[in-house]
Amino acid sequence: MKPPAFEYVAPVSLNEALSLLAAHGPQAKVLAGGQSLIPIMNFRLASPDMLVDLNLVRELSYIRHEGDALHIGAMTRQRAIEREPLVSDHAPLLYEAMPEIAHPQIRNRGTIGGSLVHADPAAELPAIMVALEATFTLRSQQAERAVSALDFFQGIFTVDIQPGELLTDISVPVKKPNTGHAFIEIARRHGDYAMMGVAACVEIEAGVVRSARLVFLNAGDRPMVAARAAAGMAGQPPDGALWTMAAETAAEEIEPIGNLHASPEYQRHLAKVLTVRALSMASSRVGFAGSL
Repeated sequence: MKPPAFEYVAPVSLNEALSLLAAHGPQAKVLAGGQSLIPIMNFRLASPDMLVDLNLVRELSYIRHEGDALHIGAMTRQRAIEREPLVSDHAPLLYEAMPEIAHPQIRNRGTIGGSLVHADPAAELPAIMVALEATFTLRSQQAERAVSALDFFQGIFTVDIQPGELLTDISVPVKKPNTGHAFIEIARRHGDYAMMGVAACVEIEAGVVRSARLVFLNAGDRPMVAARAAAGMAGQPPDGALWTMAAETAAEEIEPIGNLHASPEYQRHLAKVLTVRALSMASSRVGFAGSL
């Protein structure tokens, strides 16, 4: 199928793009990499009157280290993030997850902002951003506001973005000392959507876990945070028994709905296995391997 007729515009500046969005409101759709929007339009699940192509807005494509944060422009290609030394140095969890996103051809065109705004709960980047406690900058012609990644994702394909607003910047806190990260997912074939995936962050100091975060993808209607499992690790020695306990708790917190390849029960089983592996890997990167 092909999409219905629409007006196409390609602004060359952020101000021009925001002006178009303000003038046309919800009738305008933003085109970033087009890896999700174009198929949706071809199936006529979306029928915008106007397509605002951001590919000429160069000011939205960058990766910068500023103070205690890594700033990534919303139009930055996923492949550029995958190859950027600043990302591997300051956001190793993001760096580790990038090759798991679809295929190189997709990452060559796909943008970080496009994936985040699309908010597919089976996608890697939303879960990674929640795990890293990233902050998103949203701009409109009238104002600018900051939203935490946790609050941004509100449901399947649903985010906290208003008509006329544009995601412009992603701010990722740089890796803290004594903190290990790991990302693991499992799919039938590399590049397919994962049946289950987990991002783990563990801060270990003086032989105990000081803090932890566990965020799952394809485990509910948004990135699923296992808050009780993470809280239960605080103050405990990092070992296999702790990872198993956290995995059991996390599997109770997530809300998998199942899919063609995995029932909810199987997804919970995968969540347990991947959690133990991810926590062991993350802690080993701080020098505390723990026994499985």
